Amino acid sequence: MVLPGSIAAVAFLLITLSAPLICLGIRSFPSRTELGSDRSFGFAEAPEYRNGVECPVVNGGYGKGDGTTSCDAAPSCDAALVHLAMTLDSEYLRGSMAAVHSVLRHASCPENLFFHLIAAEFDPVSPRVLTQLVRSTFPSLSFKVYIFREDTVINLISSSIRTALENPLNYARNYLGDILDPCVDRVIYLDSDIVLVDDIYKLWNTTLTDSRVIGAPEYCHANFTKYFTDGFWSDPVLSRVFGYKSKRPCYFNTGVMVMDLTKWREGNYRRKIENWMELQRKRRIYELGSLPPFLLVFGGNIEPIDHRWNQHGLGGDNVKGSCRSLHPGPVSLLHWSGKGKPWVRLDEKRPCPLDYLWEPYDLFKPSQIRGKHHQQQQPLGFSATASIIGYSSYFI
Repeated sequence: MVLPGSIAAVAFLLITLSAPLICLGIRSFPSRTELGSDRSFGFAEAPEYRNGVECPVVNGGYGKGDGTTSCDAAPSCDAALVHLAMTLDSEYLRGSMAAVHSVLRHASCPENLFFHLIAAEFDPVSPRVLTQLVRSTFPSLSFKVYIFREDTVINLISSSIRTALENPLNYARNYLGDILDPCVDRVIYLDSDIVLVDDIYKLWNTTLTDSRVIGAPEYCHANFTKYFTDGFWSDPVLSRVFGYKSKRPCYFNTGVMVMDLTKWREGNYRRKIENWMELQRKRRIYELGSLPPFLLVFGGNIEPIDHRWNQHGLGGDNVKGSCRSLHPGPVSLLHWSGKGKPWVRLDEKRPCPLDYLWEPYDLFKPSQIRGKHHQQQQPLGFSATASIIGYSSYFI
């Protein structure tokens, strides 16, 4: 539990750090008609964040911030790049924009970051529109958008305690080894409801020792039994799965992970996770969404990272989404996992105290409701230029 004075101190620090965030221009959000509303929205263009002299040089260089840059200006195979993967969809788009903004804001070498953004094939807003929106908000950002085919995983998803957890895009992290370019051998996966208040390079430099495939903050005092059903624990074969680990199983949140994709591909971990999802469809061994299969495969055998890199649970539980305080200790990453999202609570004028720490990174600018005679934009089309095992990717 954090004292009110501590929250105020953190809030003052973050607001102070964010003071130079001047809106350089408003970029138009495509017609909201695609989202079932007659409103249009905009995102403020993010400030330019540039490398210091000590940063490694990336081959090909970057654009001049005029919106004409293309992703191939910084090849994703360049060894100097830091790779980050996130999902991109219309529902959590505001959170994704704030997350990217926070990463750039605090990165020591922001031009050396490469974002791999995974969009759903049938999102109400087309992947092409989402891509254009990212480009207009972050003109110099190096990124690539991949199209995640929902039929890849739809038949493996079972009902969950919260409907949002059944979104196929939640399972895209299982397929990063297939989706991303083969030359990408390491990536940081981040959920869309996070903000960083520290340098992402510190997390990137995490060493994955021995044969460990992923690194994440872990919690070994959590009640591990609540993540699986009584049927799972009463089955002597299934419950023994954790006995094979090098140590007792510990909980970890999959919203922040450092992943060795070379080991992931070699060990065919995608298939190991799918095996548990198939069993879940037959026997109902857990109640949550994409987390339990990760716990079954990796629980007790991950590289422990300092808890400061995932202050999770700020969105409350999965039912009520009540307000929560920070965990004790320093903070490098805030994570609104749970039902409550800061942008929703802020808009509804019922924010939790910690939601004000998210607000300085918000680039969302709602416009006035348009008149009925306003000419609506036509939805933009999309065509993929490459496909990778059921996924598509393209640059814009």
